[in-house]
Amino acid sequence: MSLQGPPPAADPTSAGPSGSARGTSDDRAHDIPRELPVLPVREVVVFPGTVVPLSVAREKSKRLLDAVLGGNKLLAVCTQRRSEIEDPGLDDIYRIGTAAIVLKLLRMPDGTSSLLVHGLARVGVEELLGTEPYWRGIVNVHFDEAPESLELNALAHTARQTALQVLELSPNVPDEARIVLENIDQPGPLADYLAANLSLGVPLKQELLETFDVVDRLKKVTATLNNQLDVLQLSRKIQEDVRSQIDKSQRDYYLQQQLRAIQKELGEGDARSLEIEDLRRRVEDAQMPEPVAREAARELGRLERIPQGSPEGGVVRDYLEWLCSLPWNNSTQDNLDLRRAEQILNEDHYGLEKVKRRILEYLAVRKLNPNGKSPILCFLGPPGVGKTSLGQSIARALARNFCRISLGGVRDEADIRGHRRTYIGSIPGRIIQEIRRAGVRNPVLMLDELDKLGADFRGDPAAALLEVLDPQQNHSFTDHYLGVAFDLSGVLFIATANHIEPVAPALRDRMELIELSGYTTGEKLEIAKRYLVPRQLAENGLAERRIVWTDAALRAVIEGYTREAGVRELERCIATVLRGLAAKAARDESLPAQIDSELLDAALGPARYTSEHALKARVPGVVAGLAYTPVGGDIIFIEAAKMPGRGAFTLTGQIGDVMRESAQAALSLVRAHAREWGVPANVLRSHDIHIHVPAGGVPKDGPSAGVAMLAALVSLLTGRAADPAVGMTGEITLRGQILPIGGVKAKILAAHRAGLKTVVLPERNEADLRDVPEDVRRELRFVFATTCADVLSVALASPETVPGGDGQAASPASPKRRRQVATARAEAPGRRPDRRRRAPRPAGRR
Repeated sequence: MSLQGPPPAADPTSAGPSGSARGTSDDRAHDIPRELPVLPVREVVVFPGTVVPLSVAREKSKRLLDAVLGGNKLLAVCTQRRSEIEDPGLDDIYRIGTAAIVLKLLRMPDGTSSLLVHGLARVGVEELLGTEPYWRGIVNVHFDEAPESLELNALAHTARQTALQVLELSPNVPDEARIVLENIDQPGPLADYLAANLSLGVPLKQELLETFDVVDRLKKVTATLNNQLDVLQLSRKIQEDVRSQIDKSQRDYYLQQQLRAIQKELGEGDARSLEIEDLRRRVEDAQMPEPVAREAARELGRLERIPQGSPEGGVVRDYLEWLCSLPWNNSTQDNLDLRRAEQILNEDHYGLEKVKRRILEYLAVRKLNPNGKSPILCFLGPPGVGKTSLGQSIARALARNFCRISLGGVRDEADIRGHRRTYIGSIPGRIIQEIRRAGVRNPVLMLDELDKLGADFRGDPAAALLEVLDPQQNHSFTDHYLGVAFDLSGVLFIATANHIEPVAPALRDRMELIELSGYTTGEKLEIAKRYLVPRQLAENGLAERRIVWTDAALRAVIEGYTREAGVRELERCIATVLRGLAAKAARDESLPAQIDSELLDAALGPARYTSEHALKARVPGVVAGLAYTPVGGDIIFIEAAKMPGRGAFTLTGQIGDVMRESAQAALSLVRAHAREWGVPANVLRSHDIHIHVPAGGVPKDGPSAGVAMLAALVSLLTGRAADPAVGMTGEITLRGQILPIGGVKAKILAAHRAGLKTVVLPERNEADLRDVPEDVRRELRFVFATTCADVLSVALASPETVPGGDGQAASPASPKRRRQVATARAEAPGRRPDRRRRAPRPAGRR
């Protein structure tokens, strides 16, 4: 809005720039007849007291001007409601217009006419007398009759002062406008003059024309002027701010040019200028997010102002180098072909069906919902079972870059979040370092050995990982060194751990645990043939020699030289044998066509492990228990001994508090059921009891050894030897109940590796057999116990009872004990294990 009139319109009949104002005291204004020619105009409103140029192009309008100029030169100017109508009627024009006198008429070469009219007074058109040869109508004339009052004078003064302020802020306003404004002394003409020169639309101007009350008209005009004044003041402020910015930029540019000239004279400007320009170009090419780009520009400005030899310059330069080298927008496109992914997983890994199925499910979800949050997978299992290589296979299946961070021994929180730039030699954390090394913002990032994290006075790295491993928060991960947010939501994090207990509960809650148990002998044999042997042949330079490993030789290595859940020791044994052959090949000696047991004995020495049981004979007080360790399942022998004494109870073998409590509970059960289980009454009072768990250098803890300790005590005190082919696990209660335990698959695999034939499990762990490989289930017999009596009936052999070797329950010799033992054959195809809830009471019951 401004106090200048609108520019000439392009319509056939339109207004030019608003003219000056004249007083309405002309005597001709009082001689306006009732009948007047009516001139419809487009996009313009003529006010009384103003001189307005009009452009005429319609034939009727030209005939009207010819008639008017031949008479009293008076006409009524009315504005059309819609400008596209060529022949308007009474309903097509605003009924309130202005009586005007024609001051001048000019006929243009293009056939149009330009005339100058002077508005005299408001008129209302009652009706049209005719539209041919031009418009004629009956009008009523209205003159302003506003008695002088204090309010009216105040409104007029306010409007005039506001208009003068607008004129000062408006550009390109002629000085005559101020003179005209100051010479209008009547409130009505003042309001009309201001209304005519305000940049308002036709409806708003027509509203002011139809406002007959002078007070209301001045109020409306003053309100419009105030709005226009606010806009102009804001525009002036913006222009001043922009001008000051431009002036500052020009000043900075001038000073920078001077500084470059000084540095050039000193001989130190060229290299520094090239370095800064290179950094500026790299910042522009890095495609950083807007907040990061602003921070980079700010640091670049600091670098330009820092003197050449200042140490701070190197700090800022390193920071900019890190910002420019991070992949803010670089990413790889996921390959979500499930068939290809399944093929890659099968090529790289044998077995692990549950893990492969979960990975394929993840890829299927990514395919159906590409914008979903990536889950945090945690592979849990003993060493050597393929956790790290699974992460590499996932990256290959997704066609993503792979990077790995080993967290073993990390104790400083800054290793995860980075060091602040206030420290000398500070760098970002390992998360940002690996992402820069990967070159993309969505790699597969493996956090290896998560359970080996430590904590000290420098902070807890596990707490720093809480934000990293939370899909709801890691989109704005802030490294202490960078100081700006980096989006980690596209990264597929995979963690690995041998044990889940050391991992903080809050961190554990953010991950989806996928357990990898140890391999069976058959699985190890297939892994060795498919992966380990070809790889070691290639690494030892024997790939072209066509050396064949027989299945018997590989099985001999697996059973005689290794006892592990994974296959690392197996691969080392294979490498040892092949290195001996490589030494022969280097001496040009002949090599055997295949590797047999004789060659194994020469290369590896005698077998370190045997498939027989550790105890070939039955010894009272010794029972085989099953344990779960960080390296997988294992068997432990619980040994109990008694000696004359006063009823003391001793525990050794570096066992934890939970295991000690299990031993105390077992002793209490024996005392409570001594008569029922055939324990002599005076033996507990006259003898000291000692329970020892061998391998005392290895810490042991947990409640699952309770049944083994109970069986060892009963075996010792009753003199009935335990079956060495029976392994057992389970937690006991003082009521004699057997509670479920964890790590069932790993414990069963350990029992299978050790050559046990029968495994006693809590009944509520029966469902866990689904995870045990089928070949292992076929070779073992399972007993599902609910009470301690069920365990003792299977574990303790009486002189009359000999366990069957065909997997069936033992047959009691005495007819009085003909209740069948609660045993079950391993699940075979189409057959479920047979289970009896109750087992025969041991011999010696009184």
